[in-house]
Amino acid sequence: MMDWVGQWTPVQQALLGTLFTWALTALGAAMVFFFKSINKTVLNGMLGFAAGVMIAASFWSLLAPGIAMAEELDQTAWLTAAVGFVAGGAFLFLVDKLLPHLHMGLARNQAEGIKTHWQRSVLLVLAITLHNIPEGLAVGVAFGAAAAGSASGATVASAVALAIGIGLQNFPEGAAVSVPLRREGFTRRKAFLFGQASGIVEPVAGVLGAFAVLTVRPILPYALAFAAGAMIYVVVEELIPEAQREEGGSKTDVATIGAMLGFTVMMVLDVALG
Repeated sequence: MMDWVGQWTPVQQALLGTLFTWALTALGAAMVFFFKSINKTVLNGMLGFAAGVMIAASFWSLLAPGIAMAEELDQTAWLTAAVGFVAGGAFLFLVDKLLPHLHMGLARNQAEGIKTHWQRSVLLVLAITLHNIPEGLAVGVAFGAAAAGSASGATVASAVALAIGIGLQNFPEGAAVSVPLRREGFTRRKAFLFGQASGIVEPVAGVLGAFAVLTVRPILPYALAFAAGAMIYVVVEELIPEAQREEGGSKTDVATIGAMLGFTVMMVLDVALG
């Protein structure tokens, strides 16, 4: 499989990888054709799993290779990692404050970002789309790093592992968008279309990320740390709070267990394949 993927250019690899993650989002959204609601405890576990995957990917697939690559380029590795990481979080912070969006389970008047009269459904999809940006960027940058041909540990195999991990956690996210929309009165078809649409941004961000780091190689360590910072921001600002929102020990325990499982799965994927 790796030989076949290796025949593609890094930008093509990034596009292929992010189309895969988008496809998993669409597959998850297709659950709306079978279910009209998602048990809150199950949803907590899904969100926790997604958080665990993103935390593990941030270190093994992004930060660690970025630090090693910074050292190869004679940069001050800790400073490069810190600057890139903080910049990634700051970017998501600004987007979060500007882009109108609404988190699941909240009333329309609790929407964040610039005030608009957009429909609740659009705001719900934008909330998921917001955190798909760093996921797509991470996959694209990972394939770009693999093309650099350094000894940093960034390989096509590790980039593929990252795409698989992101795809796995995109499946429950797709369902977490489409099924609640169905419960709010949308037709199954319309709920599915909205659910899969939240993943469209990933191929765009992935291709842009791969192209950028291939064009200016010295920014690659910063880009890897940037993607890691953006993903951690999403985990702390959105996924964990949503997974822990419901009171009750058993429900939040499921989210915690989901996060542990997600972290383990992503760690195994990266170490075994990378």
